[in-house]
Amino acid sequence: MAQALAVVGDGWELLIVRDLARGLDRFDLLADSLRISRKVLTERLTGLLDNGIAERTPYQVRPTRYAYRLTARGRALLPVLVALQDWGDRWLLDDGELTGTNTEDELPAQRLHELVGHRIPTDLLLPATNGEQVDVVSGEARATVLFGYPATGRPAPLPDDWKDIAGAHGCTLENRLFAERSSEFAAAGIAVHGVSTQRPDEQSAFAELEKIPHVLLSDVELGLTAALRLPTFRAGGIERLKRFVLVAAPDRTVQAVRYPVTDLADAVDWAARTATAS
Repeated sequence: MAQALAVVGDGWELLIVRDLARGLDRFDLLADSLRISRKVLTERLTGLLDNGIAERTPYQVRPTRYAYRLTARGRALLPVLVALQDWGDRWLLDDGELTGTNTEDELPAQRLHELVGHRIPTDLLLPATNGEQVDVVSGEARATVLFGYPATGRPAPLPDDWKDIAGAHGCTLENRLFAERSSEFAAAGIAVHGVSTQRPDEQSAFAELEKIPHVLLSDVELGLTAALRLPTFRAGGIERLKRFVLVAAPDRTVQAVRYPVTDLADAVDWAARTATAS
């Protein structure tokens, strides 16, 4: 721990990693987001580069300017960021109760709704139930509906206290409701992607059992969760997504967000209406 904290221990380094995961890859973008001096940002970026957490490539000459991105070593820190965010959401912004949802006036909900108008970072390819690495946003569709859910109980069992966690249950029903509308979404040129932090093999088994027509994406490495700062809760030793729905344009701009999701059928209706109107 001491050696790890020597690399990313003063807070600014982790916040830089957070923003790089969000797609803020330019020095000025990082400075604006973090609101720190350019001197401090330069020092911390240099440390991340020297320790192999980040790398840079020139995007302009005369003068030379660089774009920054996380390396494999840097991306391996994303579960740490998500765990810290979850701890802060639960124990600093709330009373410590384990919950799979939030109210509309809580900060995790505000964080999600602030995504509207922002672009989802590129290169977010996740393992999918079709056996491929699939972009979370379909560039060929009129719009992409991305719905996140905590976990399905098939084939792997859920934690014993799952039904006691507010907002956790209903994932199989939600997938069935989207599946029932698959022809409607397809006819409108809308892609539907479901995402959870379950393993790809678990999602594939579930999709086969339930005959799910839409693509399910596995964010088991928490790349999407970190990029969008999605709210999570920890159950059964795993970070789980809290249930949300968003609609994204082909250019990756988030057009609308539904969170919290309390009525599954109404949320599917909302997704169909909103994506069709985009």
